[in-house]
Amino acid sequence: MKPKIGIIPGDPSGIGPELIARLLTSEGVAEVADILLIGDRHVFEAGQTVADCSFDVVPVSDTASWTNTDCGFALYEMDTIQPEAVKTAEVTEAGGASVLSTLDQALAFAQDGTIDAIVFAPFNKASMHLAGLGHDDELHYIAEKLGVTGYISELNTLDGMWTSRVTSHIALRDVADTISEERVSQAVHLIHNVLRRSGVARPRISVAAINPHAGDGGNFGTEEIDILEPTVRKLAEGQMSVDGPWPSDTVFLKAVAKEIDAVVTMYHDQGQIALKLLGFDRGVTVQGGLPIPVSTPAHGTAFDIAGQGRADVGATRAAFDIACDMVTHWDNET
Repeated sequence: MKPKIGIIPGDPSGIGPELIARLLTSEGVAEVADILLIGDRHVFEAGQTVADCSFDVVPVSDTASWTNTDCGFALYEMDTIQPEAVKTAEVTEAGGASVLSTLDQALAFAQDGTIDAIVFAPFNKASMHLAGLGHDDELHYIAEKLGVTGYISELNTLDGMWTSRVTSHIALRDVADTISEERVSQAVHLIHNVLRRSGVARPRISVAAINPHAGDGGNFGTEEIDILEPTVRKLAEGQMSVDGPWPSDTVFLKAVAKEIDAVVTMYHDQGQIALKLLGFDRGVTVQGGLPIPVSTPAHGTAFDIAGQGRADVGATRAAFDIACDMVTHWDNET
């Protein structure tokens, strides 16, 4: 059976609706998955206008049984924002409320088995906070909605290269104090499990150092000696393919050379800078640690080009493909 993918259009003020239009008119998309669009019809239609392409939809009210048909993609129509409230390239409470409403519905469908995975176009966190997000980011919002209490982290991937983070949305001054054996081990296990669920039989993982030159034997910090090296050694003794810590200014050369599948980074920008330099328009964020696959393009709502018909669908297509792969391999976690 084909994966059942729920798709929501992201912030209606950004490039999300355009990206979804481009995705759904891309070659092979309808053949590899059954797609349920979740959101306002006029938002999806606006995206088609901007992208100068079109697709047909079939409204569904009974979501117990739905699939793609020759007549078009299934649409669960919602009323989350009035057309006149959509302000292109603007942060608005209405846009954030629309995002939260469609996300809540997609999560409900995932919980009851209507869909197997969620792909969402870019959100705008400022708009979501205006609408009452109540968390630092959407991952923690999703985790609360799904009742997840274990370790979670955003993962990023580009052309088969993956990263996870020991710390994420915290101040840089707090990173060193947050690094611990437990958190490093959790980050390694999370990326290992997600890679397995993406079809990689034996993931090869390298851990990045936190200090320049991996601490230079303790001259530039001792986190490598005190925490990272013992943790990596213990994980390797447990039969995981993991090594490090490697200086963060060279470890990505190993990834580019395809010598490894993933890098575990110590803080947000350590991995994000590398991946976005290598391919800003192709990177994908996977919400790690959830009971369902959830993916999105790693770039943002791109208000600077919203409404201009210039959005690149590459990262959105990659997010869609990864969600499909994860559904197929979901039982591979070890």
